[in-house]
Amino acid sequence: MFKKHLIHWLALLSLALVSNSLLAATTLVAVAANFSKPMTEIATEFEKTTGHSAKLSFGSSGKFVSQMENGAPFEIFLSADESGPEKLEQSGFTVSGTRFVYALGKLVLWSATDNYVDGQGKVLSNGTFKHIAIADPKLAPYGAAAVEVIKNLNLSDKLKPLLVQGENIAQTQQFISTGNAEVGFVALSQVYENGKISSGSGWIVPNQLHAPIRQSAVLLNLGAENPAAQALLSFLKSATAKAIISRYGYDLAQ
Repeated sequence: MFKKHLIHWLALLSLALVSNSLLAATTLVAVAANFSKPMTEIATEFEKTTGHSAKLSFGSSGKFVSQMENGAPFEIFLSADESGPEKLEQSGFTVSGTRFVYALGKLVLWSATDNYVDGQGKVLSNGTFKHIAIADPKLAPYGAAAVEVIKNLNLSDKLKPLLVQGENIAQTQQFISTGNAEVGFVALSQVYENGKISSGSGWIVPNQLHAPIRQSAVLLNLGAENPAAQALLSFLKSATAKAIISRYGYDLAQ
């Protein structure tokens, strides 16, 4: 009798496991390069919590918009700005009413060298560096913000000849890390751990020196019927996801 009950329960358990695996889905997500670290953590927690998974691709927001307009099979777009998702929405590529701001980005002037960047960013005007790295402002919102900061500090004439551009914010950080540029503008999240800049030296740029970096998410038409895509957008609004986002130095939208 016990053996018969055991076989019965094992059969039910196997059926439940098979059912759960059939219900679990994967969503394809385009993620702005600055959000690589937090999104990787969020995706891990998402899978633990829901059983669904997220396949992440990282790059520049501007390039992703172009790829989506040309048929790239992404289902969710986590941009570094609002304009990319808005453009896709206006062109009919997104599900109406799904766009929202998931994080407010922060820009930092950073050097891989300790004590190179002072706490007020005076190195921009006083430094003797030969190269300053920014992300391509035509493709990357953080690059556009960097150009705005330089302009507002009246340093365009001095710094323009020294600029080197990365395709995205990840490549920009690489330029600085390898010493190809002594200093540059990157996203705070790239160099931030445990409530402080984790290596080198940096100046967190005051928000008033550039327009707000309102990083927006949206559900694309290709993900409209995918339960994993819908679940991930909901998870991004959860306390778990917000805690991860905050830990990487982002502010949260009100």
